[in-house]
Amino acid sequence: MNAIAVARPDEPGSEMQASYEALLARSRERRLKSGAIVGAVVATVLACCWLTGLLDGRRLAEGIPALGQLFGEMMPPDFTRWRDWIRPIVDTLGMSVAGTALAVVLSLPMALLAASNTTPNAVAYRASRLFLNVFRTVPELIMGILFVAAVGFGALPGVLALGLHSIGMVGKFFAEAIEHVDPRPVEAARSAGASPFQVIWHAVLPQVLPQLSDITVYRWEYNFRASTVLGVVGAGGIGFQLISSLRLLDYQQVAAILLCILGCVTLVDGLGALLRRHLK
Repeated sequence: MNAIAVARPDEPGSEMQASYEALLARSRERRLKSGAIVGAVVATVLACCWLTGLLDGRRLAEGIPALGQLFGEMMPPDFTRWRDWIRPIVDTLGMSVAGTALAVVLSLPMALLAASNTTPNAVAYRASRLFLNVFRTVPELIMGILFVAAVGFGALPGVLALGLHSIGMVGKFFAEAIEHVDPRPVEAARSAGASPFQVIWHAVLPQVLPQLSDITVYRWEYNFRASTVLGVVGAGGIGFQLISSLRLLDYQQVAAILLCILGCVTLVDGLGALLRRHLK
């Protein structure tokens, strides 16, 4: 019986040896590239930490006694005015719900224009993406200041600030979810002669509705926390009570308000998790 020659990787000049060496070379190249990327990221993070003073251990150590003194002045929390905080907390909750609803209503058509598979043309795609970037650029706190100057104090400027700022993020996430739908139902609907509206209604939205619901609930949770900050600029809610106590240096009342906010945030997060489970 004739012996069958089998090429081994260690046989010089063999094709297997060449492919083996090429595989090793590609593997080394990938490791070097990954190492260079990780090194660049770590160097950037360290540079930013140094630039902002996060690595200044002496300065951080000097701030610990001041924090301890402040914490001592906040104890025990003063809940004597808790009845006066009920309406502002309700206003804060209402601002978050109304602001999120406004954002969703305005974000969905914007997302359909900003998604590459549902936009009518390149001009609409680029224009809608630009608008989303603009809404994301302006923080809700700055919008709150502008709307307080425009419509006065109260919850309304907070709702407008939360809603318009949220369009930037909600619209972006909606557009990304729409772009990742299964193209086969969309192509089938178009082949059957469906109009663009029918394609969106019957082939796109049923696929992304669970994701859109998740994004909406997450944004509502964020907007509730953000609405407490908007009170600082006069947009109403519990944040206005908080900044008033801070201006009076009533740290015990500040601690009580912060504990109320913490309880509300925990409740909203739990309710959001419950809604997400039911919407799946």
